[in-house]
Amino acid sequence: MKRIVKAFILVAIMGLHPVRAQPYHPSFHPEALNDSPAGRHNDVLVLGSPHLSGLTAPFSAKDLDPVMGKLAAWHPDVIVTESSSGLLCEWMRHRGDGLAASVERYCADPSPAGKAAGLTVVQANEEADRLLADWPQKPSPAQRRRLALIFLAAGEPNSAVVQWLRLPSAERRNADGLTIELVDWLTLQTTRRNESILIGAQLAARLGLERVWGMDDQNSAGMAQDEKAYGAALQQAWNNPATKARLTQDKRLDAQLGTVDGWLTLYRAYNAPGYAMEAYRSDWGAALREPSRQGYGRQYVGYWETRNLRMVANIRELLTRAPGSRLLVIVGASHKAYCEAYLDQMRDVDLVDAEAVLH
Repeated sequence: MKRIVKAFILVAIMGLHPVRAQPYHPSFHPEALNDSPAGRHNDVLVLGSPHLSGLTAPFSAKDLDPVMGKLAAWHPDVIVTESSSGLLCEWMRHRGDGLAASVERYCADPSPAGKAAGLTVVQANEEADRLLADWPQKPSPAQRRRLALIFLAAGEPNSAVVQWLRLPSAERRNADGLTIELVDWLTLQTTRRNESILIGAQLAARLGLERVWGMDDQNSAGMAQDEKAYGAALQQAWNNPATKARLTQDKRLDAQLGTVDGWLTLYRAYNAPGYAMEAYRSDWGAALREPSRQGYGRQYVGYWETRNLRMVANIRELLTRAPGSRLLVIVGASHKAYCEAYLDQMRDVDLVDAEAVLH
């Protein structure tokens, strides 16, 4: 009888605390396959960048010339930046107040250009596709001004800047639907401290490309309701030796920006092999161990991984437009390792070593 009672107790305990099985790992690993896809592979270079808006040292677009020269020599035919597409931003606007802060921070207002063009965001995107499908080899200044307007109305300001930069200086004026206000805005954007502009748009114009693409996705859901407690928990998790080491390195790199090789040194450091694990230990690895009952750290890591997965899905979709592309991704340095890890699973994607390109 005692044995039976003990057996029932044991079963009850096991029901409350199920024994963890051995972890399951799939047998299928796309990155390990050695078959060869038909045609030329896609070459993808993921450039980890600091967010230039956050740098305290004074600098101009010309200071980035050494980095731009290395990237231009690699000669991508598609450039992707860490910005949200106009169509995604339009969808986010219709989500209501829950995403209003993200829209304000990450999405340019397309309404002034939309009013000037007489187009909605969706219509302007369709019009941009239509124009580029039959784009002449030598478009007139009027055609470039018109396309810049369409890109602004489509919520694609970085691509509008590409068209603006490709115009001769004397042709950068209000005409073909561009108002004085829109011209002033475009002129201001060309020098904005933002890697999507100072590297992405500037490089696209330099290489004769017609646009850049946005692949970021700030459509986050299911995050913590108590933002104060959430922030405090993460700050506590990030207070660790790896974070302090990263901050020390950042200060040292920033201090060198005035030197001849300062910018190349900075970009080489952010794209060095050891940067990924140092960032992980300082950030997401620490957050996973954050012990709050609400699991704030795990919520944060879930948000981060979802955002990176969506970024890579957008990059992958772009590669299907022209298989065999040479594609440059310009992304915050903390995203680089995740993007590369996910892209490395694609059978017709060959990753390019950014560190080698920058040397």
